[in-house]
Amino acid sequence: MKYTALVARREYVENARTKGFWIGLLTFPIVIFLMIQVPVWLTEKVAPIRAFVLVDESGRFEKLIESALEKAHQQRVLEALREYAARNVTRSVRSAGAKRELNLPAELDEINEQNAQALETFINHGGAENVLKQLKPWLKPGAPAFSEPRRRFVRVPLPVGIGGNEDASDGKGLSLVASAATSSSNLDLAVLGRELKPYLRGQKKVEVDGRAVELSAAILIPRDIEQKVVRPGAGSPSAQSRGPAIEYWSANVAEGGAGLKDEAERAVNGEIRRREYLARGMDAAVIREVEHTYAPFASLNPKKEAGQETVNLGDKLKQWAPSGFVYLLWVAIFSVTQMLLGNIIEEKSNRIIEVLLSSVTPGELMMGKLFGIAAVGLTLITAWMLSLFGILSWKAGGVSDVAGQLLAVLKTSNLLPLFSLYFLLGYLLYAGLILSLGSVCNTLKEAQSYMGIITMIMMVPLLTMTYIPTDPNGVVARLLSWVPIYTPFTMMNRAAADPPLIDLIGTLVLLVASTVGVLWMAGKIFRIGILRTGQPPKIVEMLRWVRG
Repeated sequence: MKYTALVARREYVENARTKGFWIGLLTFPIVIFLMIQVPVWLTEKVAPIRAFVLVDESGRFEKLIESALEKAHQQRVLEALREYAARNVTRSVRSAGAKRELNLPAELDEINEQNAQALETFINHGGAENVLKQLKPWLKPGAPAFSEPRRRFVRVPLPVGIGGNEDASDGKGLSLVASAATSSSNLDLAVLGRELKPYLRGQKKVEVDGRAVELSAAILIPRDIEQKVVRPGAGSPSAQSRGPAIEYWSANVAEGGAGLKDEAERAVNGEIRRREYLARGMDAAVIREVEHTYAPFASLNPKKEAGQETVNLGDKLKQWAPSGFVYLLWVAIFSVTQMLLGNIIEEKSNRIIEVLLSSVTPGELMMGKLFGIAAVGLTLITAWMLSLFGILSWKAGGVSDVAGQLLAVLKTSNLLPLFSLYFLLGYLLYAGLILSLGSVCNTLKEAQSYMGIITMIMMVPLLTMTYIPTDPNGVVARLLSWVPIYTPFTMMNRAAADPPLIDLIGTLVLLVASTVGVLWMAGKIFRIGILRTGQPPKIVEMLRWVRG
């Protein structure tokens, strides 16, 4: 045992000194930080402000589209204010009594689709200016000034010389097609679309306040839009037979659900439906009230304690958090076993292994390498978990509800102990296979054919990583749980679903037994193969070594 510990210490020190170890140690916290921070930074600082033109020949939807875009912007302002308050308001204000005294607007706590009135209340009560006025006495000393999010979309005038526009700017960078019925009545939208193509392709730019700006999109609404509306019912022509109605020109076809096209489409169709209500003798205001009438659904978890059954964000994160740990588990096991394989091949090809075997037995050498690399792996995942806790704690104290909830999930669940357990057993199982492989190969090139098979086997947990949380106790999940090479990954993925006791204990016992068996066979192969040179043996020959 003494020599095994010496070999393990040597393996740990040698690998801990390598650049690869430190790169792996530092990469994870950097990646986690960037995953949280970069999307926010890109949205706030880098994402361009998209310019668009709007031509409404009907004169009915222009103001509605502008209003919809303004509301979308104010929604982002409201969310930014909530984050600003979470970062900079003193903790005492966050109590219920202090909130009543401060009389903070409910919108700061109720930003969701069902509470559509929150945004209306925010805008009607003075918007950001009013909220900041209320927050001012309660801000922490030295709190920075609130920075309003940039507008995502800005309307610009038609380029000079297109559509009869000879004076493109009013000094405010807004379109002069305010009276579309008169200024654009003679426009041919098909011709206008063709004339705008060079601007939409980026070949030409529009001038706004003396600056050249790329045109991102064009919205063209025809005068006869009412005749192109598709109404359900017999005898109503289809949208295809009526030809194109509103034309949306843009080279960006992946702008997402909160893009300009979607906002404009919602605004126009909402107004069309409102007018349809009126045409049929219905009260549009009453209809709107009816549309906002709903029966709240409460998601309840029967496994939670009485009075706490309501499913919250933390419960959803708890369900999906194991998938992240499965990925980390896969990366950790794959990286560390690759490190083990590289060490064995290098020492065997350099004949260092013969010097070591003059002082220790093959069994002591194998176990020393096994435990030494395992210690390297445990060091890596310990550093990863500490950095994860640190970053989540930092973000939880500020703007991110998700970070706070995820931190609570990690503290109150058994995910971390299970992650450590399954890493150790999964590593030992795969390390046994790698030790057998490395002991019979003289170069990494020879090991590639074997490693290809092991890598293909290890891909299965990644392919099922997102499926298993949706059916954690289904047939596929339970079947993979009882396959020892997949047990660490699958059971880690099922950890939050409280799998049956027979699966939890039975698969663990089978995994331990399989690991012991694999290490025993690896010892047999390692003892003979480590000093072998020449062509790698066939699998049948290695099985003969095991039986011998």
